[in-house]
Amino acid sequence: MLDKTLTQLAAGLAQGDFSSVELTQAYLKRIRSHNTDLNAYITVTDDIALAQAATADEHRAAGNAVPLTGLPIAHKDIFCTQGVRTSCGSRMLDNFIAPYESTVTARLAGAGAVMLGKTNLDEFAMGSSTESSYYGPTRNPWNRDTVPGGSSGGSATAVAARLAAAATGTDTGGSIRQPAAFTGITGLKPTYGRVSRWGMIAYGSSLDCGGPMTQTAEDAALMLNAIAGFDPKDSTSMDRPVEDYQARLNEPLAGLRIGLPKEYFGDGLNEGIRAAVMAAVSELEKLGATVKDISLPRTELSIPAYYIIAPAEASTNLSRYDGVRYGYRCKDPVDLEDLYKRSRAEGFGAEVQRRILVGTYALSAGYYDAYYKKAQQLRRLIRDDFQTGFQEVDVILAPTTPSPAWTLGEKSNDPVAMYLEDIYTLSTNLAGLPALALPCGQVGGLPMGLQLIGNYFEESHLLNIGHQYQQVTDWHQQAPVL
Repeated sequence: MLDKTLTQLAAGLAQGDFSSVELTQAYLKRIRSHNTDLNAYITVTDDIALAQAATADEHRAAGNAVPLTGLPIAHKDIFCTQGVRTSCGSRMLDNFIAPYESTVTARLAGAGAVMLGKTNLDEFAMGSSTESSYYGPTRNPWNRDTVPGGSSGGSATAVAARLAAAATGTDTGGSIRQPAAFTGITGLKPTYGRVSRWGMIAYGSSLDCGGPMTQTAEDAALMLNAIAGFDPKDSTSMDRPVEDYQARLNEPLAGLRIGLPKEYFGDGLNEGIRAAVMAAVSELEKLGATVKDISLPRTELSIPAYYIIAPAEASTNLSRYDGVRYGYRCKDPVDLEDLYKRSRAEGFGAEVQRRILVGTYALSAGYYDAYYKKAQQLRRLIRDDFQTGFQEVDVILAPTTPSPAWTLGEKSNDPVAMYLEDIYTLSTNLAGLPALALPCGQVGGLPMGLQLIGNYFEESHLLNIGHQYQQVTDWHQQAPVL
């Protein structure tokens, strides 16, 4: 039963094929068997999961089941979960027990979901491979010598390896979509402000988005129904009605206009990925879509703009970790300055320190206008490119990544090479647009994916297209052999 999708498991629970306790026990057994090898989870919450599953079975027996009642999922360890360690993959928060619940995890719990545990990630979500975690790298279940992508690599591996029915992730510059592509699952980055950031520990406040990581677009719609919506505790949350994201899944695609941005199909794109993405385009044309070449001319500026804005925001957000209030504290400081310096130097890893330094420099007197202000101006131009494109087409289709998953350690000592792997995802975050990553093929036995980019609050349209594509292909059904 662990090969079933979230939607299929919900149907099985409703029909009484198995109980939530039985389902949860099966996932926990699989986690015990494979997590040591894959390192998808930082914390496994066995007792909490079984207690929640028992409560879910009681609610279902009483006729009080809601859409996610009894379904076991995992949370990226960047979402605060009351009474459970929330580490952000960092030594800095290794001992942090969250005193409150994030809005995303609270809404999923309110929808009946069972929490299996907290998944691994690049430290403070800064990375593209889940190698910078204090708890060691997560491995791609398709090939354990390769990365699963990042920063939501633990969640991606958990879903791909069937160690969870679904998982939450966060996307600051592609951190849901890229690991989804590398592990052969579906990942949705919602419109900025559609999902509350309250209780999601901040990296880049104007970029961070929480979203679902699932086997299918249909499952992602089920998850988004639970987590989307206005939250008065989040000042960036959009006060806008929530659609039923499952309502449009079966709409035909006749008349759909798809744009192919030439900047995403140029030099540097793996030829196997190019062929698989174009094969997916052909399938969508068979379903009634038309295709048009478009241009997003400032795509190449997304990397320099992002790697000024995100580190600048990280520098500000991570200034609170000082060894005084909570988190890691160095031993035997000689004075307050020593406490600050050694706690941060020992608590943060190399990549986090690198981004804090870059961000602090960009915000410093004399450099703010030259770097941060200029990057924000580029951000607006990138947004304008998308809006020009959406005057011609309904949705933009592109590869998610320029290459398949690389070998563990291959890019660890070359941060620029790592940053370049985000070229196809960063601009979507800078513009605040929604995007859906879907598996569409394999290269050398490793999964890869395409992404659909929509206009603001067009999540239901993206999920409709993704679902229709998955009705005529089976890439989403393929799973690694463990």
